[in-house]
Amino acid sequence: MKKTTLFTTIAFAFVMLLTTNVNAQKFNELDKSPMDATTYPSSNREPNKLIKVIYSRPQLKGRALSKLAKNGEIWRTGANEATNIILYKDMKIAGKPVSAGEYSLFTIPGEKEWTIILNKDINVWGAYSYKEANDVVRVTAPVSSGESLEALSIAFSEDGTMHLGWGTTRVAVPFTK
Repeated sequence: MKKTTLFTTIAFAFVMLLTTNVNAQKFNELDKSPMDATTYPSSNREPNKLIKVIYSRPQLKGRALSKLAKNGEIWRTGANEATNIILYKDMKIAGKPVSAGEYSLFTIPGEKEWTIILNKDINVWGAYSYKEANDVVRVTAPVSSGESLEALSIAFSEDGTMHLGWGTTRVAVPFTK
């Protein structure tokens, strides 16, 4: 009787040990292009946001921007999934009206200007399934330069202009109510 109880106890402990290891959660390492978000208005205390952009921040790591976001080619404006932009109210982008809603933000980089695109396809990986027919609006914005940024950065100024910066490239896109 004692042998059976001892055997049962050891067997139970062994099964519990295996079960614990099997069910242990494994977490992914930190993404090489971490996700970030920016809003307009930018103040965290402002409860009535007009715009929110969710994007992954690729890094140059010694590479040329023109190799990562090629001139004349559609780009997801970040890394991983296409950048997501949410307009909480009807807005104008560079003077063109866009209804409130959720969109993917694509760009076509160029030496002197970039084409900025809001597309109705959302939750897409990269620009692999991009369809021009689903564009909601396209505008162009001139390229300027600034100090070098290692990671892609997106920010809004107080007037609602969305600023894209990576490397020394800067692009400003005005959003208005």
